[in-house]
Amino acid sequence: MAKRNEPAGIPAPLGVASAAGAARLWPNFYDIAIFVLIAGVFAAVAHGARGMVAPAAWLASDPVTLDPANLPDYALRTTLRMFAAIAASLLFTFVVATLAAKSRRAELVILPALDILQSVPVLGFLTFTVVFFVGLFPQSQLGAECAAIFAIFTSQAWNMAFSFYQSLRTVPPDLDEASRHFRLSPWLRFWRLEVPFAAPGLIWNTMMSMSGGWFFVVASEAITVGDTTIKLPGIGSWLALAIAERNVPAVLMAVATMGAVILAYDQLLFRPIVAWADKFRFEQTAAQQRPRSWVYNLWRRGRLTQRLTMLASSLYARLYAVVPRRAPTPQSVAPVSAGRAADMVWLAVVLVLVGWALWRITLFVDQTLSFHDVAEAIGLGFLPLLRVAVLIALASLVWVPIGVWIGLRPAIATRVQPVAQFLAAFPANVLFPIAVVAIVSWKLDPDIWLSPLMVLGTQWYILFNVIAGASAFPTDMREVATLFRLRSWQWWRKVIIPGILPYYVTGALTASGGSWNASIVAEVASWGDTRLEAAGLGAYIAQATEAGDFPRVVLGIAVMSIMVVACNRLIWRPLYRLAEKRFRLN
Repeated sequence: MAKRNEPAGIPAPLGVASAAGAARLWPNFYDIAIFVLIAGVFAAVAHGARGMVAPAAWLASDPVTLDPANLPDYALRTTLRMFAAIAASLLFTFVVATLAAKSRRAELVILPALDILQSVPVLGFLTFTVVFFVGLFPQSQLGAECAAIFAIFTSQAWNMAFSFYQSLRTVPPDLDEASRHFRLSPWLRFWRLEVPFAAPGLIWNTMMSMSGGWFFVVASEAITVGDTTIKLPGIGSWLALAIAERNVPAVLMAVATMGAVILAYDQLLFRPIVAWADKFRFEQTAAQQRPRSWVYNLWRRGRLTQRLTMLASSLYARLYAVVPRRAPTPQSVAPVSAGRAADMVWLAVVLVLVGWALWRITLFVDQTLSFHDVAEAIGLGFLPLLRVAVLIALASLVWVPIGVWIGLRPAIATRVQPVAQFLAAFPANVLFPIAVVAIVSWKLDPDIWLSPLMVLGTQWYILFNVIAGASAFPTDMREVATLFRLRSWQWWRKVIIPGILPYYVTGALTASGGSWNASIVAEVASWGDTRLEAAGLGAYIAQATEAGDFPRVVLGIAVMSIMVVACNRLIWRPLYRLAEKRFRLN
């Protein structure tokens, strides 16, 4: 018998409707999978956090060993430090970068400070922070953990701050005018316009900063400052011990474990965030390819997760209901002359403080060092300057085309990005055995052939920022270029280079500071008892740190900071202003 169709508009029987509603309340397979993943993450975090607050005496009673059974626990401890540092970096970015973008007077101080801070090597921070944090928590491992987290933080925060600042300065004028037309309050304009617009670039730079943290993981976990030696359980200390003992299998196990960790947090965290943040791309034409994530799809298909999402959206809407939605109507405008006078006073105060700081540094160094020591440090500073310039140029020639190609193809970026993250996270220390053996066997010059190790701290900043710029490139502009059939060189010169130039300059600016920082690692390489050093300011600071020679550490950091700030002010800042004013596509 044929089944008779029910007339439209007649509701189903009450029992059937109730059963269907009840069925929708029960979790499905996707909810269970998400719950298992979340429970596993929380259990791992609880286990690792318990070890981080253990008594300090455990570091001596349970030293770092090369037992493979300890490697998963070491990987967990390192990963927790990385995410603690990235959380602190995000907080720093939202506060400092926003302040620099919104206030001219704050920008006058913050940008040079960021230039200086990104040039200060990790060892330079550890020289002073280890004593502070260990003294703050004398009976717990938490002091040493805070020192390691702060060291990783210094390799992540500056790049993220520069990226967010660049995004806030390049918000499309029409969107900004629309928000001001509707008189949105600064708080609402920040969270509903500026943060969503900056989200894609910030996420890419966050992923890259995670990789940058891995680059210095050995220096942050195996700390030696004068007579103080601290080895925290982690992949970094494992690598340091394996290199000291020339244990090749242990080095390979560390690399394999690091690759597994990078793949895990990429798939469980970063890929879902990239897929979610894609909706914030500013474009008039929808992209044909969108980034995908199996974890994000699991979340969207779960019944309970959908209800949790709706609940979070409701709470979010209620929160904004109590926030002032309209900006106050301006009553009067201050005279231009008064604003300029205030700027001059502020500039004078800043110059006085900078002068006082330089005077104190000079007095500190003058107590134990001579003019010859100062001249030696300045002379050594020009060697890494030359290496950085050459490596920046080579990295740009190689990675800009590759980054554009990846960024314009989300499907390719999804497959390539985990590989790029792993390569970016590859610690230079792992290549030390190969470099040392090759240089010694072939009698090569360490001043030249140790330099390629610095490129590991250079190229990835450029690559990830170019990928972020190409990913944010409006689809409609690409279609217009295709419609006019622009040739290859014209397409690069008139379309894509202007579109990605602000991102490239941000990456190159950060890369220059990162390369100076990497010189501390790259200019001193060891494999067992064999130690090679390249002449340069990085080796100078590394030797002074190991010897506990604080005046030379301060002198080396001061010379490096002055050179980095000079390069940024003479080269990179003018390029950034040019990119901001002449090559904005919005």
